[in-house]
Amino acid sequence: MVNYHIILASNSPRRRELLAGLDLDFEVRVIDGIDESYPADLPTKQIAEYISRRKADAYRQTLAADELVITADTVVILGDEVMGKPRDEADACRMLRRLSGHTHQVITGVTLTTQERQQSFSVETDVTFKALTDEEIGYYVQTYRPFDKAGAYGIQEWIGYIGVTSLRGSYFNVMGLPVQRIYEALKAFR
Repeated sequence: MVNYHIILASNSPRRRELLAGLDLDFEVRVIDGIDESYPADLPTKQIAEYISRRKADAYRQTLAADELVITADTVVILGDEVMGKPRDEADACRMLRRLSGHTHQVITGVTLTTQERQQSFSVETDVTFKALTDEEIGYYVQTYRPFDKAGAYGIQEWIGYIGVTSLRGSYFNVMGLPVQRIYEALKAFR
């Protein structure tokens, strides 16, 4: 499908599992300390794609001619509030209380990069949570420790089972990697 050695630039076990589901050979390569900041005036729906390009730019100089790196970033947006990964338990609980009873957007920005070419896109999914109790939020945060997840939750975990009442868009995007769109982009990447 692709004439490149594929590299996934992510420590996320979920992203590894999702990309493996495409039956592609790939390796994981991670560069620590990449700046994931973004301009304060950047429209919220462009943040994930912007950060995925920043990550890709950090890898570009290290790529061999036959390598293609996939970088991604996921954000949760409720109104104008952008939720990345929570700082601690209190921040995770705060985020889940904000999401409780509301519909929010999960946006994953993806960038495919080689020495010669770069392509970016983003995928948006609407997720609705029921009104969560403080007990449900506390149990989830203490048991699942969702500190590496945008919006402080993993849809594939307990909170998704009991809390998500509707979803419009890609389930896998909410997990952190819109694999269907990546598959199509890789097929077209030349």
